[in-house]
Amino acid sequence: MNEAILFPGQGAQFEGMGRAWCEAFPRARATFAEASAALGFSLEEACWSKGEWVNRTDIAQPGILVTSVAIVRVLEERGLDLAAAPMVAGLSLGEYSALWAAGSLSFVDAVRLVRLRGEAMQAAADAIPSSMLSLMGATEEQARTLAAVGAQRGICSVANLNAPGQVIVSGELAALDAVEAAAKEHGVRRTRRLVVAGGFHSECMRPAAEQLARALERIEIREPRTSFLPNVTAEPARDPERIRALLASQVCAPVLWERSMRWALAAGITKFLEPGPGKVLAALLGKIDASASCRAAAEPADLPA
Repeated sequence: MNEAILFPGQGAQFEGMGRAWCEAFPRARATFAEASAALGFSLEEACWSKGEWVNRTDIAQPGILVTSVAIVRVLEERGLDLAAAPMVAGLSLGEYSALWAAGSLSFVDAVRLVRLRGEAMQAAADAIPSSMLSLMGATEEQARTLAAVGAQRGICSVANLNAPGQVIVSGELAALDAVEAAAKEHGVRRTRRLVVAGGFHSECMRPAAEQLARALERIEIREPRTSFLPNVTAEPARDPERIRALLASQVCAPVLWERSMRWALAAGITKFLEPGPGKVLAALLGKIDASASCRAAAEPADLPA
């Protein structure tokens, strides 16, 4: 196998995610059942029949991870060899799916960690009114300049560098108001507030990062069996203690997704697989390098006959 595996993050969720896989494959059903037992509530019910519940941070995060793992397990039954993947990576939350795939985290530990992560991030968002703002078509330089403008009114920083023109800033509401007001003056014609609980990947999330760091101290993290590319550095990490620290710092640090993909491309990796809800990462990769290919596995219909 020569496909690197990319796992989606929060924002990929939708009501009913994973249901089609569970209806078609016993292995997927067993994966959701295992997750529900670990969490102490029915993740299936929360993701499939509770309407807007699926968009809650504490439900979306475990739901996306478990959907991704369920899909991978189905693919393994069809010949996917995780150990043969040249690289794994995940966008923000997706790093936990990636570390499970790399053998660094057990499934139960990963599920419980992302549930705690979601709860902690929701609590931090409740404590500080905040959000995220997409600067459509902006460069990194423009984003950093505008984030500095916003920082005069409160917490504000660059949160995501996803692809050319796909840049997001994050912070307190007053700071984002200032960014919106100054955007055209700095060459950014369009902005869009994201529908999120709070200012993820900014200092608004510091209490969540500290809570997660304490939880991570109690978790076994093993050396990944394939190259793991973290968001914080966009360079491979193998040492378990280094990975532990990066997972905690990632909550407040910017997501360097474009740089991560450019590292992979420079290493000669041109084929990718995206198992999980949606096809966001395939779309981002197309913006980064149209010559690269990303095979999505979002629904059973995506499987080869």
